[in-house]
Amino acid sequence: MRFYVLPLSESTLKNHKYAVYLPHDPQGFAYWLIPEQLLEPMAELPLTRLSDYETDIADPQVNQTFIPNPNLEAMLRGGRLLLDEVTAIFSLQEIHEHVCHGYIHYSSGIVPQSRKLACSRCGTSDPFLVAQFECARCNDMCTYCRSCIMMGRVSSCTPFLTWHAMQQLNDMKMPRLGWQGELSPAQKKAADALVKQVNTPLTENHSFLTWAVCGAGKTEMLFPAILAGLEAHKPVLIATPRTDVVLELLPRLRAAFPNTVVEGFYGGADDRYAKAQLLIATTHQLLRYHDYFPIVIIDEVDAFPFSYDEKLHFAVKKASLTPSLTIYLTATPPKELKSAAENGKIPHVKVPRRYHGHPLPVPKLMWIGNWMKNLQRKKKLPYHLLHWIKHTLEQQKQIFLFLPRIDLQPAVIAALRYVFPEVSTDSVYANDEERREKVMRFREGNIRILVTTTILERGVTVKGVQVGVLGAEDRIFTESALVQIAGRVGRSADEPTGDIIFFHHGKTIAMVEAIRHIKAMNQEY
Repeated sequence: MRFYVLPLSESTLKNHKYAVYLPHDPQGFAYWLIPEQLLEPMAELPLTRLSDYETDIADPQVNQTFIPNPNLEAMLRGGRLLLDEVTAIFSLQEIHEHVCHGYIHYSSGIVPQSRKLACSRCGTSDPFLVAQFECARCNDMCTYCRSCIMMGRVSSCTPFLTWHAMQQLNDMKMPRLGWQGELSPAQKKAADALVKQVNTPLTENHSFLTWAVCGAGKTEMLFPAILAGLEAHKPVLIATPRTDVVLELLPRLRAAFPNTVVEGFYGGADDRYAKAQLLIATTHQLLRYHDYFPIVIIDEVDAFPFSYDEKLHFAVKKASLTPSLTIYLTATPPKELKSAAENGKIPHVKVPRRYHGHPLPVPKLMWIGNWMKNLQRKKKLPYHLLHWIKHTLEQQKQIFLFLPRIDLQPAVIAALRYVFPEVSTDSVYANDEERREKVMRFREGNIRILVTTTILERGVTVKGVQVGVLGAEDRIFTESALVQIAGRVGRSADEPTGDIIFFHHGKTIAMVEAIRHIKAMNQEY
């Protein structure tokens, strides 16, 4: 999309239906902004890309007599969408008419930043990721962003649209908490601290850490704080790094808040533009939001990819209203966050015991020699692993078997099916097209052994599951990952104990630290 950004007299374009007046610059010119497709035939005039107009574009004053399209508002409210996304549903004429009346704002996709060009959606300024191409849209060399291209291409001639009129947040239904459970004393302490944070008026952005062990009942602890936010007509965002967690939380939160609009937003979701009072979204999808959420809860702040990807941190900041409250929720906070909490730089609450009051199962170490060599050459699994699996199956238990690499799954599955031919066994990994179906079948008990990568280290709860980590010495299994994997065991009050075994070819610092972490939390209660 190219625009005319023209230093012309007001009389030249004053009658043009789609002209957006821009204030006078210091030289006394009056500027007008018009999409190329809507420009009526005129004398030869220069075309300027929106990204080349360096002065901030001031919006026309909101015309209170203009009646905006409620469907267009619903799509854009709180969002920041590419023009192509919106014109797939609404005409450019209708969109630009809303711009003229002050309801929609154009902004550049690529912007200058410290002598570089940066993507305004994900913040990337790496020259390798912000590159040029021959653009068929504007018949010129265009700059575009590779980093977030999976969500639609952002380029120099690609404007973003945001709803610039007053965000109507008071149309939310009054919430009701349908959950009738009872919080443990430790949960109640954390819940009260969270409610206090939500109810405290803010003058600047504020953060709070909830440090709770795996299986502490973090979701239930959030209910009172979410209710307090919704009662104050504040939309609440729960952001998580993984789709599995969104799918796990969505039915639980819909049941907990029965008369609240609760939506899940992730790659492949049916409705990418659904608006909700309570939104559960993957952190990637926050790139579509802008300056909207006053309460942001980041679940598993230390998890991949959020912990490694700067654009996801940028996305959270852009999606948050100013001022806003950001609640970090995790069992294994990153070192910087952990240190800030322990040194009093960020307020926090710690929950060292699970909701049912039982201690965390402590992992056991089992040396199995050079298991990788035997698997690759002899297609065999270690005796100690097979013995444990046999014993576990005899106890009518299900098994999570974690592997360090995807390429090992076929050999492991083949070996398991050879030894246990009558046992339903399957594998799952991040890009598995049947991933959700397999996890659901495992939850329902239709799969007895599920071989997985670290993709299922968090957010999946299966009653009575037993866990083995094959190749626990691999560097992919950090202290945080091992603590989270161990947290899959003993989550039910009916079955609070269970096996978590690190099968290894050499003890690592990560294993030792994970066991020390779990023991320390057990002793702290």
